[in-house]
Amino acid sequence: MKILISAGEISGDAYGAALLRELRRIVPEPIEAYGIGGDLLRDEGAKLLAHASETGVMGFWEVAKRFRFFSRLLKRLTASLDTRRPDLLLTIDYPGFNLRLAAQAKKRGIKTVHFVCPQVWAWHKNRIPKIAKILDKLICLFPFEPALFDGTGLDAVFLGHPLPELVNCEIAKLRNCEIAGSENQNISQLRNSAIPQFQRIALFPGSRATEISRILPIELEAAVMLEERVGPCEFTIPAPTRKAYDHIHSLLPSIPRKPQHLIITAGNSRKILSQSDAAAIKSGTSTLEACILLCPSVIVYKMNHVSAFIIKKLADTKLKFVGLPNILAQKQVCRELIQSDFTAPALADELQRLLTDTPYRDEMRRSMEEVNASLHGDTAIPRIVAEITNGAVVRSPRQKSSPL
Repeated sequence: MKILISAGEISGDAYGAALLRELRRIVPEPIEAYGIGGDLLRDEGAKLLAHASETGVMGFWEVAKRFRFFSRLLKRLTASLDTRRPDLLLTIDYPGFNLRLAAQAKKRGIKTVHFVCPQVWAWHKNRIPKIAKILDKLICLFPFEPALFDGTGLDAVFLGHPLPELVNCEIAKLRNCEIAGSENQNISQLRNSAIPQFQRIALFPGSRATEISRILPIELEAAVMLEERVGPCEFTIPAPTRKAYDHIHSLLPSIPRKPQHLIITAGNSRKILSQSDAAAIKSGTSTLEACILLCPSVIVYKMNHVSAFIIKKLADTKLKFVGLPNILAQKQVCRELIQSDFTAPALADELQRLLTDTPYRDEMRRSMEEVNASLHGDTAIPRIVAEITNGAVVRSPRQKSSPL
């Protein structure tokens, strides 16, 4: 069974790895998987034609600067639809690229399943009919999304969000390792025991170099201001990839003011969130991870002015929030500091409130619990994979039938 998987971002890599692992569990024959992904998909045996650290670019201007790279990659994957003839194209998020690839697969009669609904509820709603023509199945992450495709003929379903399952399983494994005295890296061992009383703050500047360059200096300046106000703090930055880890270290010498106690780790983001008193998080999947782990947070983002202007023109003016917990709750769960509102004093103010205002923090956690209940994520991954295979006979080595 051949599957072409395209997960152009780090968050999609995690979903892709979980889905491929479950597919291998239930499909009786070997699965040959290839395409775009990150370290997790590679560890699950997928052969990568491009790494998510190369493709994870956000913003119109940033994508335009790398047009030739993406054009060549799309041609290479399209050619593989003919030469390798996969049984299934599984695209994960990353709609600007993946829907173009899906259109090519559809022309060739290859089944197309897209995981993570494009944000048509936020901007560019006229994409809905086009998306419906390209895909055979759309698996949505949020309960309000399937209704957007009513009447289009597209099989759009919500089966629960897999992130709670992934997060809770990881945290449970880490705790079990600690209880068993495992040598698995324990983030608490990295903490500075010389600090008698301190607050633990997680800083998430993003995974892309452009994001980190814009967001990290503001987060660190806010960290210095917070230290001056509330006393000893410990700030931890969990870099999601080795490339991001190296980029953060390369930027530090050029940042004039940094907090006294700063730790940069490779990974461990979920464990760090589970142990933090508050967090400043770049808008994206990590904001939902913090919500699942009930970590009081402030959502931040800043992009270049050209991309921000274009998005503002295309966005639905009725959209009030950009952070996933807020969108799901349809109210402010976590405060958002976006573009010009994202300044060091504003971030320091919000982090200070999260640390010192107990009723405010408790209300945020109650709202987070409501969001988490809406995700129905306890066994989402098996349900999603069952939907992908759709109960049909999966071909054995002697059969040629489609898995869908």
